[in-house]
Amino acid sequence: MDMVMSLLEKLNQRLSLATQNSRPEELYNPISYTLSMGGKRIRPMLVLMGCDIFGGDVDKAIDLAMGVEIFHNFTLLHDDIMDGAPVRRGKETVYKKWNSNIAILSGDTMFAIAYEYISHADPGVLPELLRTFTQTARQVCEGQQYDMNFETVSNVSIREYLEMIMLKTGVLIAASMKIGAIAAGAGITEQENIYSFGENLGIAFQLQDDLLDTFGETEKFGKEIGGDIIANKKTFLYVKSMEVANEEQQRALLDLYSKHPSDSTGKIREVREIFSSLNIEEITKKEISYFYSNALYFLDLLDVKEEKKTALRKMASELLDRDF
Repeated sequence: MDMVMSLLEKLNQRLSLATQNSRPEELYNPISYTLSMGGKRIRPMLVLMGCDIFGGDVDKAIDLAMGVEIFHNFTLLHDDIMDGAPVRRGKETVYKKWNSNIAILSGDTMFAIAYEYISHADPGVLPELLRTFTQTARQVCEGQQYDMNFETVSNVSIREYLEMIMLKTGVLIAASMKIGAIAAGAGITEQENIYSFGENLGIAFQLQDDLLDTFGETEKFGKEIGGDIIANKKTFLYVKSMEVANEEQQRALLDLYSKHPSDSTGKIREVREIFSSLNIEEITKKEISYFYSNALYFLDLLDVKEEKKTALRKMASELLDRDF
């Protein structure tokens, strides 16, 4: 684990230099800005840990970690445009700081750079890595489309919502671990188990994100609180509320989620009050716990040393232990 953390420091240094002196500046400055915004670097860390847990050469997996992190940040550039999000990690989003056209083109360039880093892998495992990475890229886009579809329909089921976040968030966390495992030469069963660990962890992580967006604090969360409510996004909190609410509460939520007021303060307050009256915060925490437990089940199936599992358990616990 110490080796992984040391390599993450190296990765941060390399990310800061990834597009240094590249031209035209109008294209690459937003990329440098994005990669310098920090973040927990969860996905590249999982690539490195996925390699380390199976005894691979972690140093050789750093380009794979770079590719995954740059791809993830590419999706954020485009997501922020679609969501109309003004703040990311406590800073202006790229489309707000520059404009939407620049954010789209810089994001597209990041997608290409990500593939370039993945292609640096050992030729013996490159085909499988490219298959995994390409499938994951498609699934993330599918998840984003489902998320957008939900904005125009009144009824979304819990099953549909969980499927959407599995695609939008879960598969990239799962693929990060599998990519590391492939690089280490892990067997198919081990790849599948560590993928399932990451998939369940990713769903729990997204549910936590939903919760923090409504009940967190901007300073700790790094994003505008209530952003999902402002954008009328049907998160788990909304979908579950519509499932358990009475008719009056359902009508109120439908009305609130049909509006785009210039000042959203009152709208956020009213939605939060309905969520609180339905005990949605505690219901969501129970759902997070369910998927977290599932993740640990698949972790226990791995045929590796217990100390390696302990490191992953610690990481998973810290990932979900975010302040409100």
